[in-house]
Amino acid sequence: MLEQNNAIKALKLKEFLPYRLSVLSNRISRSITERYEDKFKLSTAEWRTVAILGEESDLSAAEVADRAAMDKVAISRAVNNLILHGRLIRDFSEDDRRRSVLALSDKGRDIYQQIVPLALSYEALLLDELSREENQFLDSILEKLYQIQLNA
Repeated sequence: MLEQNNAIKALKLKEFLPYRLSVLSNRISRSITERYEDKFKLSTAEWRTVAILGEESDLSAAEVADRAAMDKVAISRAVNNLILHGRLIRDFSEDDRRRSVLALSDKGRDIYQQIVPLALSYEALLLDELSREENQFLDSILEKLYQIQLNA
């Protein structure tokens, strides 16, 4: 039997940083998705794929999944659905013909150009609730946590 001094500390999810960050991220992603899900018929994985490929083309699905920090299966489904609906083009790398790469089609680029202002306005809505100093502090903390995670 454990003595009181050696008792395992209870985990309080509402105070556990990884849980809090995950819940907040999920809520923000869901809120963003709701803003354009009906209009563009995109899931969260699909809009993230479009956003990533809107910034940089000729990435593999694995590279998209890595950049999105999402499950490869979810991204693979998103990629297949986006290709099916004419929003993505799958081609082969000029450097390695065995490697497939993805790019937005004209239809996908049009959606990207419509989504960017919506995403940025939602970000502004969130950040406008913080002071300039809080925004700078938040950015600094997020970058520090990101770097810690990269080195873990």
